[in-house]
Amino acid sequence: MTEVVDPNARIADLVGLLYVMNNIFEGKTDLYRLEKEMEVDIDDLMPIVYTASNLGFVSAESGDIIITDKGREYVRSGIRRRKEIIRESLKNIEPFKTALRLRRFDLDQLMQSLNEEGVQTFNSPSGTHDLEVILIEWGVYSGLLKKDDEGFSVA
Repeated sequence: MTEVVDPNARIADLVGLLYVMNNIFEGKTDLYRLEKEMEVDIDDLMPIVYTASNLGFVSAESGDIIITDKGREYVRSGIRRRKEIIRESLKNIEPFKTALRLRRFDLDQLMQSLNEEGVQTFNSPSGTHDLEVILIEWGVYSGLLKKDDEGFSVA
């Protein structure tokens, strides 16, 4: 299965997840306890768990979730280093892997390339909007991408 940033995952959610994992559960817990501590429904928690796992910040299996060394480093780091960690992590998952290959693109071009790669995550009525939000929130924020009037480019 292709690793993707979930359309419902936000960087603020990642920070919260890693903070709770590191500081409250000392790095390991089960999803039920995490859900209760974060006061969210499991359906709202899973997109960030899935994305954090794809980025290498946590390991989740058999209902347990464990923060990785990368996740601990992220929590301990300042904003500049956090952006570097995110930037490096995004390079290996979609939609950023395809974006890096294209170098310069608009949303339609990226959407077409993702479809050709077999990435179906953004094939929904809100897919183009979701893709744009992810590119800006994760890609532009981390410094991996730049956005201008023509579209996006690799920074």
